[in-house]
Amino acid sequence: MPFDKTTSWIKGSDKGPRALINASRNMELYDIETGSEVYLKGIYTAKEIVAGNSRKMVKDVRTKVDHFLDDGKFTVLLGGEHMVSLGSIEAHASHFKDMSILHLDAHSDMKDSYEGDKFSHACIMARTKETTSNIVSVGIRSSDASELGNMDKGRVFYASAINKSKDWIRKAAGKLSQNVYLSIDLDVFDPSIMPSTGTPEPGGLGWYEVLDLLEYVLKRKNVVGFDVVELCPLKYNMAPDFLAAKLIYKLLSLKFA
Repeated sequence: MPFDKTTSWIKGSDKGPRALINASRNMELYDIETGSEVYLKGIYTAKEIVAGNSRKMVKDVRTKVDHFLDDGKFTVLLGGEHMVSLGSIEAHASHFKDMSILHLDAHSDMKDSYEGDKFSHACIMARTKETTSNIVSVGIRSSDASELGNMDKGRVFYASAINKSKDWIRKAAGKLSQNVYLSIDLDVFDPSIMPSTGTPEPGGLGWYEVLDLLEYVLKRKNVVGFDVVELCPLKYNMAPDFLAAKLIYKLLSLKFA
């Protein structure tokens, strides 16, 4: 879903899906940690969805994801700005009862409205909360005071606290229901390894911190689907594009190994 209409700083996340697909062509397809080749299960890349505004985009994504879920497919959404996740989250929630959200992000994204738009990328978790209140946010290190009343502090794992905790993964996973949808904004990673985002924030998580969390959750919960969003590719640094592609392949490997 190469949609980038409400981004508030650096534009370009509409080019993210194509960049990570291009990078994926250069991956080794054997996953060392799981000892598997998940591509043998069959990975289909659907045509991109094009929409002129946020509300139509959300509707179109939900319709498409509903179609794939009805067909028994495990569905991954590539963004685009973070609001693209909403249609996928709504579709999955209609197919899986008692679904929780594991939200990896630098930002709370709990603004009820941003710049007069309730369907801004900065409002994705506020809109998600209207579908399910069970949201666990990890890696947060930027919030606006107006968001605090909309956040459940017991379900927010700030990056600064993660840095000081040895037990945060178990605690975060323990707050999730059995059916889990993953929504991953790539700015959850530290900008030293993921500079290619529209709103980079210092103090992010490392590659293995994120993978340790995801592996723990995938072993204990039923991950029903996921999205990876907000890749804003840089012309002269393709390493972040490869990171995004590798992350998706790793998640599929952990799910299906």
